[in-house]
This record gives sequence, C-alpha cells and structure tokens, in this order.
Amino acid sequence: MNPPELKNLCEKANEVVRRTGNFIQQELGKVQEAAIETKSLNSLVSYVDKTAEKQLVKGLGELLPEATFLTEEETVEQSEGHYRWIIDPLDGTTNFLHQLPFFSISVALQAAGKTIIGIVLEVNRKECFYAWKGGGAFLNGKPIHTRSITSLSDSLIATGFPYYDYSRQEGFLRILSFFMQNTRGIRRFGSAALDLAYVACGRFDLFFEYSLNAWDVAAGAFLVQEAGGRVSDFSGKEDYLFGREIFAAADGIYEAGFAEIEKEFSSNEIK
Repeated sequence: MNPPELKNLCEKANEVVRRTGNFIQQELGKVQEAAIETKSLNSLVSYVDKTAEKQLVKGLGELLPEATFLTEEETVEQSEGHYRWIIDPLDGTTNFLHQLPFFSISVALQAAGKTIIGIVLEVNRKECFYAWKGGGAFLNGKPIHTRSITSLSDSLIATGFPYYDYSRQEGFLRILSFFMQNTRGIRRFGSAALDLAYVACGRFDLFFEYSLNAWDVAAGAFLVQEAGGRVSDFSGKEDYLFGREIFAAADGIYEAGFAEIEKEFSSNEIK
C-alpha cells in the first residue's frame, strides 16, 4: 500500500472511529450498575464496549475486507492475516463508567506484523490523533511532535498503576520515587492509548507501564514513533505489543529514562 493509499485509508478509518466516538459519548452516564460485567479483577465491560467494537469492526471491515481482527472484546473472529486491525473500542472503561472524562478509542492497522496506521480518539474533547507509515503524526489535521527536551528535570511523566498484576510492584514503586524527585511530576489518568498520544503531541514526555495488551498500545506507540519519539519494551527491544511492557519517550530523554526502567525491570525480574 503506497503512501497516498495509506493516507486515504487512514482518513476514512478516522471517520469510522469518530462515528463510534459519538455513540460512546451519547451513552456516558446511562450505563446501569446491573449492566456492568467483571471480566477479571478490576477489568470491567458493558454493552457500550461491545457495541462500539461491533461498530468499528463493521466500518473498518468495509474499508479493507481482506483484513482480520484482534480486538479486546472478541466480538469478531480473532485471526492473523497480512492486514490486521488491532482494536480497543473503549480504553479507560472504568473512567467511562465512573464518568471521569478520560477515555478513548484505539485503532491500529498492521501489515505483515508491522503497524502502518494508528488512530486514538479522545472521545470527550473530540481530539483525533492519527498517523500513517512515513507520513508523520497529526491531531485534528495539524502535525504533532514529541517535545524537544534533553533533561528529565524538564519532563512530565505518565504511567498506569498496577491494578491486578502486582508481581513487579516493588520495582515500580522505586521508579515512581525516582521520577517524583527528578521530573516535573507524574500523572496517572487511566487510558494507556491516550497517554501515548499525549507523549506524541508533547503533553507528556515519557510513559511506561506493564501488563498491557496489544490493543492498549498498538496505535499510541505508533503515534509516538511517527511524532519523533522512541518506543521499546523494558529490555530496550521491540516486543512492546505482545511482551506486556512498554516504555515510550521523547528522543532527547529516552536514554536517561530508560536507564531507570532497565535498572528496576531487568531480565531477572518476573516476566
């Protein structure tokens, strides 16, 4: 798929994502407690997640019929293929159910295992972050870039607190302590896809978290890369989609931040 074709597909996919975002926003505050399911410890789902996913699958499937899907709610057959959409229909479900305005839709398209399109929609503010391979990253039509900083002391950090996997908690708390004392501060908002999009546009400078899934990070990680940032797992390698750990940062502070991650989450840690 050449760059003009990718751009065209990305723009059409944006329209599908925006329509689904409108549906999610309309349902805010309408979900009754009895309609909320617990998939696993602190992992919630409602009809909004499932309906949104079905809408995305239908719309994206029409754009690229040969593509397969990897989705959080598994409302469609999960399979591999040359082209594959990776979808989180509502990243930040707990925020949504508690009416906290920080949740998003995350959609990525891969070709032969490599991401070529990434879209993250912040539903409430209608901010659509998107990128296609080699085209740079954008927010509602305007180019975005990671911040040009070279010192951790000038950075704002984002992370996600462990909420079911506490096997690396001690190392995580030590990293938090370091960043508390050596940066402008730490934020935990509850949507990894949005955290990564915010790194891409310079609102955050660094993001790390473990026990995430591919649909949480595929689009956001791609945005960071197309915006000039760097992304890896906690070993400095590229297994951040399926390795369940991710570190993303502006280029100028990647090495300094990663040194702390590597120190606490070495290969000797529980994986």
